[in-house]
Amino acid sequence: MADVMPSAFEHGGPDALGAAEHDFSTNANALGPCPQVQAAVQRADACRYPDPAYGALRERLADLHGVQPTRIHVAASGSEFIMRMTAAVRRLGGQGVHAPRPGYGDYARAAAAFGMASAPAREAHLVWHGDPASPTGQSSAPPQLAPRAAGVVDMAYAPLRLEGTTAKAEGYWQLWTPNKALGLTGVRAAYAVAPATAGESLVQALDALMPSWPIGSHGVAMLQGWAEPHAQQWVRDCLPVLREWKLRQLLLCESLGWTCLPGNASFFCAQPRANDLSALLLHLRAAHGVKLRDATSLGLPGQVRLNVLPPVSQDALHQALVHWR
Repeated sequence: MADVMPSAFEHGGPDALGAAEHDFSTNANALGPCPQVQAAVQRADACRYPDPAYGALRERLADLHGVQPTRIHVAASGSEFIMRMTAAVRRLGGQGVHAPRPGYGDYARAAAAFGMASAPAREAHLVWHGDPASPTGQSSAPPQLAPRAAGVVDMAYAPLRLEGTTAKAEGYWQLWTPNKALGLTGVRAAYAVAPATAGESLVQALDALMPSWPIGSHGVAMLQGWAEPHAQQWVRDCLPVLREWKLRQLLLCESLGWTCLPGNASFFCAQPRANDLSALLLHLRAAHGVKLRDATSLGLPGQVRLNVLPPVSQDALHQALVHWR
């Protein structure tokens, strides 16, 4: 029996109360949406199917990464690719999965869905790694892969890295979900860049498991826009502002007596001074329209993850906490 247990399905963003006025719970670029890409999505033709082979899209993404189009694998979302890669490795006889902890819960959820057990990285048939990682925003070099093992670096937050550079990851796939950096998380689309050494059997298994038209016309428009120089420059231009906001937000949290973890991304984790974290989060959400992400399901009980938001939202968080008993 697998010993990787799925965490409860939890995510930031809108909930039963709708969208929070001050939503720290998702890691979308707080300066978004990117105007040019948003306009491209709004112009997308929803009356027709996209090209089922995504030829033009693959070529554009391949140019962005300097690889051949055959190394680009489109996906409905990052979570869909996590599930499909896990299924492909299991189909080829893989049994052990190494998922970072703390880390995004879908790695373990996918492993459990296919009856795969957790394993040390040196023994795993599939290794997941985040750079920067969620929920901490910290960076580290990925572990060395065992012979014939598959590894994936989740690059969801690489465009929103505020310090440092991406570590080398020889032999790893790269999973990209640009909707976060573009501030368009409601548009679901992703892609993976295969390493030059990707085994043909794994590539074939991934292709066989891919559903027809995994990305709709709006997702195609977003990914095509993401690959354009103006969108790449727009994201880079956001980083100095996000650095300023992050420093201000860290100082605010520390002034409240919270313990903040170091990290390189436009979000961070902190441990509030609260005997009842659930009650605190409910108070912030229901009474003040402020939503934080409980990091328990991400492997950090007693802590919250906070996206970096503008000063007006930071001040709303501060005022809400003043009223907390």
